[in-house]
Amino acid sequence: MAGKVVNALSASFSEYEFLDDADELRSVVATSNQKVPWIDPSTLKLRHRIGRGSFGDVWLATYHRSTQDYDQYFEVAIKMLHPVKQDDMKTLLDKFDDLYSKCQGVNNICSLQGVSIISGKFCIIMKFYEGSIGDKMTRLKGGKLPLPYVLRYGINLAQAVLKLHSKGILVLNLKPFNFLLDETDQAVLGDIGIPYLLLGIRLPSSDMAHRLGTPNYMAPEQWQPEIRGPISFETDSWGFACSIVEMLTGITPWNGKSADEIYDLVVRKHEKPLIPSGLPPQVEKVLLGCFEYDFRSRPLMKDILHMFSSLEIGGEDNVQWTGLESTTVSGRISNSTGYTEWFLSKDCLQVGDIVRSRKTPNSCKPENMDVPEGAVVGLPFTDRDFVLVRVHGIHDPLRVHVSTLERVTLGLAAGDWVRLKEEDKRHSPVGILHSIDRDGSVDVGFIGLETLWKGNSSQFQMAESYCVGQFVRLKSNVLSPRFDWPRKRGGVVKKYQHLEDFHWAVRPLLVALGLFTAMKVGLFVGKKIGRSKGKRHSSLIPNDIQYMDGQAAGNPAWLPPTVANILFPEGAAR
Repeated sequence: MAGKVVNALSASFSEYEFLDDADELRSVVATSNQKVPWIDPSTLKLRHRIGRGSFGDVWLATYHRSTQDYDQYFEVAIKMLHPVKQDDMKTLLDKFDDLYSKCQGVNNICSLQGVSIISGKFCIIMKFYEGSIGDKMTRLKGGKLPLPYVLRYGINLAQAVLKLHSKGILVLNLKPFNFLLDETDQAVLGDIGIPYLLLGIRLPSSDMAHRLGTPNYMAPEQWQPEIRGPISFETDSWGFACSIVEMLTGITPWNGKSADEIYDLVVRKHEKPLIPSGLPPQVEKVLLGCFEYDFRSRPLMKDILHMFSSLEIGGEDNVQWTGLESTTVSGRISNSTGYTEWFLSKDCLQVGDIVRSRKTPNSCKPENMDVPEGAVVGLPFTDRDFVLVRVHGIHDPLRVHVSTLERVTLGLAAGDWVRLKEEDKRHSPVGILHSIDRDGSVDVGFIGLETLWKGNSSQFQMAESYCVGQFVRLKSNVLSPRFDWPRKRGGVVKKYQHLEDFHWAVRPLLVALGLFTAMKVGLFVGKKIGRSKGKRHSSLIPNDIQYMDGQAAGNPAWLPPTVANILFPEGAAR
């Protein structure tokens, strides 16, 4: 509808149904303590749509602001979200008000003008920018950017995302068309966390409710985050890396794939987007880390910013790229611990920390407890990869590599299984400790909770841990499990599983019965084979002899006497 001016509001402001009636709406807006400016819809005129995304449309509009002395008209961009439930509209406004206050003074993010409601849809009014990185790519040959440009834009964006992370905001929708360009060709973050804003809001589309973001740029935990989550700051690292790869290659990750196909590749098959070969080792290293399936193994935005900044400071001579085709490069695991460098770098040891030997991934118990428990007493200046640990019962401190140690605070370490002392019906009471600070504050991932739970270690007790490969069963009091168990299958397997559902002891009994049957069948077959071999051997002897006897019919005396007596008793008697 380009070129056609559309009235932003066909009725007056008092006719909008924000709450039950117009009078109540006026009182809510007037008496609230909201920080975000409320813009009268009648002052906005939509001109034409300039973008469409997973969560709404973007319109170019004219904003008319008038006073007694003058009238002003501004070009603005309006992000019009898809409809939400009427009861959730005030919740959405309150959440955006908190988001707006946190974004004030943050560089490299879009300038927010206010909010409004147009045709029953929540609208965010922003400064209008002439274009985006995505637009710029479409005008270039091959649709890709030179590496120095990618690094410069990447630094702008990483700074903005890092600042939002410091305020507890996740973006969750990083992609080139959301990276705007200002008058000085600096990259500006055009989406300040709309998916994060919609967490907990009932959405009209089930597809939107089950995923947070644009499928091509989504990390595994963004699909059904209440089940596969939680989401964390490292979730944005995946989307950031997808955007960098697209800027370098001109190809959208998972190009041509449907949302279901991307889900199957990323979530079920653990596939990673292709990255271009020939990149500087530092860039390749950080991109590989961003595509780790477990978000705890990915770099934080501060790590990405540090890596990109070090390359830009080094000058263009250090950022040459051959521009070869995309390829798959396997991830690197740090030494023999099974953990990535990014995982290990998130907790730096200090003198006085209590430590213990780190168990291998997916292991319930440490295999080699070189340090069952000890205290860090020294940090050598000559080799920062090692620390001195004093262990009870050993006179001299041990020199131990930091990658083999984990910090223990108040008896807890990252990765431990914990249980809430007071259960919350909204999510599982059992979770995995994501991190614990030295003051006892913790981040915990619970099934049923989209984001990390924040609290204190005093609210937990240790829980029994589970490992990959263990046999488990549902408790008898669980009537409707959260997940569809993989063992629920049709055919013969389903009949067997029906017996197993009836009584768990069926499995070991059937295993024992199977082994017993296999042994009996083996013995029976062995005897049959032995007998058949014996018969075959005895039948071969006379056949061979008869064949040879036929050849020597003219001279029967060649046979030994004993053999002749056995074979030809009558002839021997004669």
